[in-house]
Formats: sequence, structure tokens, C-alpha cells
Amino acid sequence: QLVESGGGLVRPGGSLTLSCTASGLDLRYYGIGWFRQAPGKEREGIFCIRGPGHTPYYVDSVKERFTFSRDNAKNTVYLQMTNLKPDDTAVYFCATADVGYGCSGGVIDADFRRWGQGIQVTVSS
Repeated sequence: QLVESGGGLVRPGGSLTLSCTASGLDLRYYGIGWFRQAPGKEREGIFCIRGPGHTPYYVDSVKERFTFSRDNAKNTVYLQMTNLKPDDTAVYFCATADVGYGCSGGVIDADFRRWGQGIQVTVSS
């Protein structure tokens, strides 16, 4: 099970850190993805990593603003989001893929099999 937390309402230019905590699986042994779905839009993969030590991928729209990290002791991964914009408003999801999958020059949606329930992030003044 994956559970996201840390969402909420933030003003443009503000920051939030999303957490994704796992139970029943060790995130060190999975590929990780972060996705978002804005109202009326398709789900978008914004980050992926095939496993620890692999090169992370960020979609251009979040590159240099969003940063992935992990705390293995807490079995939790994070997405630190800075300089948030109204276009970042969406429901954000974390997901896992088999280690070594999920990411190859971009997010491979079909590789992700386990999903969190999603959490709302709203960027508005």
C-alpha cells in the first residue's frame, strides 16, 4: 500500500513536500514514479527513477523546481516542490514499478502497477 501526504493549498511561488509512505513493500526494491492529474486533463508522469542509483527523470515542466528524495528508514519517498505555479494544481500520485522499469527517457505509465490514492495540491492566490 502507498499513502501520499503533504498536499494542500499554497500560494504561487510557495513550496510543498509530498510524502509517499509504503507498507507491505520495501521501496528500495522498486522503481518509483510521481504523477499528477489536473482537472479535465490526462494523467501526466512527472518523475521516475528505476531504482536506487539510477538516473532520475523529471518532465521539463517541473525540472529544477521539483526534487525527489527518499528515506529508507521510513520506507518513504518525497517530492519536494518549490516555486509552485497555478499550473501545478492537480491530484498527485506516487506509484511503483518493478525495479529497473518505469523510466526510460521518460515515464512509462504502463510499468507502474501499484498506486497511491492521490493527494490534492492547489496553487492559488
